[in-house]
Amino acid sequence: MKNEESKLQSACVQWFRLQYPSVSRLLFAIPNGGNRNAATGAILKREGVVPGVADLMLAIPNRGEMGLFIEMKTPTGRQSRSQAEFMLAVSEQGYRYRIVRTLDEFIKTINEYMA
Repeated sequence: MKNEESKLQSACVQWFRLQYPSVSRLLFAIPNGGNRNAATGAILKREGVVPGVADLMLAIPNRGEMGLFIEMKTPTGRQSRSQAEFMLAVSEQGYRYRIVRTLDEFIKTINEYMA
């Protein structure tokens, strides 16, 4: 994950933990990206790392949806093909998927989902 996305994600997680302490453990990061050497990449692939999986998962079902996946992007960032494929796959299974570019978008997304 790019440093700008990492800073945004950190701020979002911090906000969530303060606003929703009783369920704070149910929002978690999926460390799927980043630079790794070939050996580590091979180990992670065998362990089940899948390209395109979203950055965060909120494991709380709500109003008929199974949970919420959140992909962090910079204001100009774009989904990769594997991210778009993941979005479609989880949406078909009853999960909500959102791309978040700012802390305000994250707050709105979470508050709407949790309402």
